[in-house]
Amino acid sequence: MKIHLNNMVFYGFHGIYPEERKLGQRFNVSISIYTDDTLDSIVKDLKDTVDYTKIYDEVKHIMEIQQFHLLEDCANTILTSILKNFDLVVGLKVLIEKPGVPMNAALSYVAVEMERYRD
Repeated sequence: MKIHLNNMVFYGFHGIYPEERKLGQRFNVSISIYTDDTLDSIVKDLKDTVDYTKIYDEVKHIMEIQQFHLLEDCANTILTSILKNFDLVVGLKVLIEKPGVPMNAALSYVAVEMERYRD
């Protein structure tokens, strides 16, 4: 099974430049969570699956409480945390979009995407 949390919006203080870390900005995060497909047929109750409200809370805490210089570090922290705290997750993909890029360029956003699976 795949569970998707698409385009979650958070306000965080991530970036290389002091202004980014002081003023903060909006970040969009999407996550795809992979579970063991052989267990799909037994899902009848919340205890049988991944509670995506708890995944949201975990990502929100990471995005809004912690600070990162690099989106790559932020994405790695999300991947590690979810795999550590949610036993039914066998893998996941995270995409972090940063719309307010401090560079002289015409673009919608810069993004980092990473994927990781349980060992």
